[in-house]
Amino acid sequence: MDSANVMIHVRFAPNGTVIEISERPPGVSPQDWFNTLCDKAGMEYQALSGGRGVFRLTRTVVDALKTESVAAA
Repeated sequence: MDSANVMIHVRFAPNGTVIEISERPPGVSPQDWFNTLCDKAGMEYQALSGGRGVFRLTRTVVDALKTESVAAA
């Protein structure tokens, strides 16, 4: 299932910084992972209430972004 949908959940601190985000590659901070996702897939982001949000991406896209983030770190 290469095209399976993945939901990446984000939680924000009251000051707007990212405190938790799923699917984060090892060695990449939560804020840096969020910034990468915003830069590369920002149109797939949906803000939710309570300081939360979600990206809806395919597994292929998530894996490619993870690889790119680890290489850049």
